[in-house]
Amino acid sequence: MEAWQAVPPRIAIQTTKTLTMALEKNTDLTQHPPRSPRVRLGGYAILPRMLDKGRATLAGKNGEYHYACPMDQRFLDFVSIDPEELKKQLYSGKGDGEILEWIQETAKNKRSDAEIANWSDYAEKRVPSDPESRKHFNDLHEKAAPKREDVTSWFDLLDLDDYVSFGGKP
Repeated sequence: MEAWQAVPPRIAIQTTKTLTMALEKNTDLTQHPPRSPRVRLGGYAILPRMLDKGRATLAGKNGEYHYACPMDQRFLDFVSIDPEELKKQLYSGKGDGEILEWIQETAKNKRSDAEIANWSDYAEKRVPSDPESRKHFNDLHEKAAPKREDVTSWFDLLDLDDYVSFGGKP
């Protein structure tokens, strides 16, 4: 058991109930997708989506979504934050603004606004860069909307997959 999970039973029940209610309010990813990877927090692309997935994971409502997936890991590596440490912050019930403050204080790699903007712009335009990634991308694209020619980046594909997965027509 992690140290942050070792909470006295009486407090754990009350805290877990409050946290569960807070997490279930907007984080049931079996009912709706997380925010688009294009949505930014503190200038960081991917971050709000990753926070949604982390909160949903804590609530047991992440569905097909994975916290700290390879795309999330790119953000985590950029700021040099441990995904489990971030999950502890989410577990404490912090909101997006509080999490952003924690990241800015804790990140081993302190980034300037220009570095954040450049990284986020690159992330938004990133395309599969090797044969294995291209095959995976093409397979997902084929399943979601094979006739869509405007899907070229990973963010395009994620947005399309989220839309189609929850009943949208390609």
